[in-house]
Amino acid sequence: MRLAHFRDLVRELVSRDLKIRYKRSWLGIGWSLVKPISQLLIFSFLFNRVIPLNIPNYTAFLFTGVLVWSWFSGALTSAALAVTGNAELIRRPGFPVLALPMLTVTSSGIHFLLALPILFVFTFAETGFPGSPLLAFPLLIVLQFFLTLGLAYIIAATHVRFRDTQHMIGILVMLGFYVTPIFYRPDNIPETIKLVYDANPMAWLLGAYRDILIDHRWPDPTSMFLLSSTSAVLLVLGLSVFNSSSARFVEEL
Repeated sequence: MRLAHFRDLVRELVSRDLKIRYKRSWLGIGWSLVKPISQLLIFSFLFNRVIPLNIPNYTAFLFTGVLVWSWFSGALTSAALAVTGNAELIRRPGFPVLALPMLTVTSSGIHFLLALPILFVFTFAETGFPGSPLLAFPLLIVLQFFLTLGLAYIIAATHVRFRDTQHMIGILVMLGFYVTPIFYRPDNIPETIKLVYDANPMAWLLGAYRDILIDHRWPDPTSMFLLSSTSAVLLVLGLSVFNSSSARFVEEL
């Protein structure tokens, strides 16, 4: 299938997914903003008033973490059902199954993009306009897309054979939320578990987003190199795992 046809197919699948998801919903796609904003309000109240963390520009700091994590976690959670939830498409001769995990990542990414204007309002109001470092922001979105897509391919292929994968991903995503510095600063991490943070690509990604939006500086080059390398390796690995497993999808569904 030519690249243009594949792109058009993904676009149509994303459009169909969004229409089905928000069919007969009075708020529609606006529901995609309810969860991150609710989390923002709860954590902001908790860690500003109840247990103050004394983090400068905490609203912008927190909203950046919540929004970035929502895209990542939402895509991975949906990726488990990317193949098993679309058996009728898998059974169609010639259907490009590679499009299905991409669908989950793209759909969650659209929710992220829709929330970006709100994120910018919060951060610009609290910290000001970032200036030229904002030019690196699209690159971070691309890197997050490829990082998430590589993992989505692995999860989608694994869930076809091992149906416990969906439940395991739910637990890992929940644990990942707390071991990633979303609502706390990385310098508050004890040395005994700092290795977990240092090896966490989402921590590098969050740090880069905050470098731009809050500190108004270009992302750390070392973190960007590690993030780019990890995203590339995961994408290649994910494609390899998915392609090698796809020949058995029809018989295993």
